[in-house]
Amino acid sequence: MTALLGLLLLCVLLSTVMPRLLARAGWPEREPVLALGVWQCLVASVLLCCTLGLALAASAALPSVRDLLFAMAPGPVVAAYGFPGSERWGALLALLLAYGGLHTAVALAREVRVARAARSRRQAELALLAPELPPAAGVSEPSRRERLVVLENLRPEAWSLPGPSARLVVTTGALRRLSDRELAAVLDHERGHVRARHHWLLQGAQALAAGFPGVAVFGAFRDQVGRLVELAADDVASRRHGRLATALALVELNSSRGVFGGCPAQLAEVPRRVDRLLAGEPRLSVGHRVRLTAAALTALTVPVLLTLAPGLHALL
Repeated sequence: MTALLGLLLLCVLLSTVMPRLLARAGWPEREPVLALGVWQCLVASVLLCCTLGLALAASAALPSVRDLLFAMAPGPVVAAYGFPGSERWGALLALLLAYGGLHTAVALAREVRVARAARSRRQAELALLAPELPPAAGVSEPSRRERLVVLENLRPEAWSLPGPSARLVVTTGALRRLSDRELAAVLDHERGHVRARHHWLLQGAQALAAGFPGVAVFGAFRDQVGRLVELAADDVASRRHGRLATALALVELNSSRGVFGGCPAQLAEVPRRVDRLLAGEPRLSVGHRVRLTAAALTALTVPVLLTLAPGLHALL
């Protein structure tokens, strides 16, 4: 059962060492979209190790599962995995991994349900504060996929409400404080969140971290995704309206919250985002981006190769 042991060791390595290396790296600041892809590949590789490990452990514990999974495999291939004699600890590992998979599914379903309920509640509140005019009023449908809603509020704020009928919400305080270009940058920032489906990433990361609070990779994934989606949306806005306008918009929206002094941890990233926009560091070279992409894809293929290695060796 060397394949199963290899998968478990790889899972431990990917869950402990790689998150620390990624969290300390400096290149994600320059390539947040690529960094999001790398983090997703890392998490998917960990989950793939667990899934393939569950398949091998169940094959060792239950001959019926083994016959199903290896129905088309010749005898030497099945023998190469060393299933006979490993029924007890195979059953134990299968139970542990199956519990982890079930726990993941329940945590994800719970997170999706809570997020949908919160989104529905916010949409209902928004409908009360800013009701839409009926079709009989002669108002044409907007050409954009996201509708803009203006709320009466002296505090400058802007946010997006994702969903089938997405909303971009901005307050009158923001309209008074922001210039036309800064307002356009803020709206494009929020459109970047909606169109990239960042809320799906955030929900999945939160579900994994809540379901497995002791697993380092899931906690780091949640923390890094929350930061990287904001950087990616900043880049969407800055490409159309300039880094200076985007940075000034961030300052205007957040200066009254005290984020440029002592502030809560969730708001501490705002000054860093402003500094990043003003610094204007260039993107990584194409070659560097290709190498990082290849490394992320390799993380997905290694668990599969480890699983198939005994069978391929037996065939050769």
